[in-house]
Amino acid sequence: MKEAGSPAAAALTLPSADENDTLRFGAALARSVAPLLAGLPRAFVVTLSGPLGAGKTTLVRGLLAEMGVTTPVRSPSYALMEHYATPRGHALHVDLYRLTDPEEVEGLGLRDFDLPGTLWLVEWPERAAGQLAMADLRLQLAMAHDAHQITVTAGSEPGLDLLRQLRMIAGR
Repeated sequence: MKEAGSPAAAALTLPSADENDTLRFGAALARSVAPLLAGLPRAFVVTLSGPLGAGKTTLVRGLLAEMGVTTPVRSPSYALMEHYATPRGHALHVDLYRLTDPEEVEGLGLRDFDLPGTLWLVEWPERAAGQLAMADLRLQLAMAHDAHQITVTAGSEPGLDLLRQLRMIAGR
């Protein structure tokens, strides 16, 4: 499950003034990604990177709520992985923060969830050091005093399609 090459990098950077902005971005991402899920022969992989407190789990919470999840969404730091069956597809929320060796990814059994209609939301992908499937969309969350920033980079053709949709929504 090594990361493969990607099309020419395309990125979009958006400000996030507060938690509500991050939740709204997650919801917008869900509205764009949900229609793509059924048409792919594999899972759609979104990675989320950034320091502790940057809003990775908040973004996932907004996304999953928009997909119909009504139960509390918390970081799966201790369980490492949480599954959510939604009316819009299956979602897998993975937090790799506690991994001590990239080879531990294999023991999670992610390959069993590389299925059409499935969305992977992977926090701390850098802890997997090349052991993950190719990221369709990479989200980099950064913190600043007055606002956070979310940079979205496409890593595949479906990711590029989704990035184009996000650009239209953002008016950029």
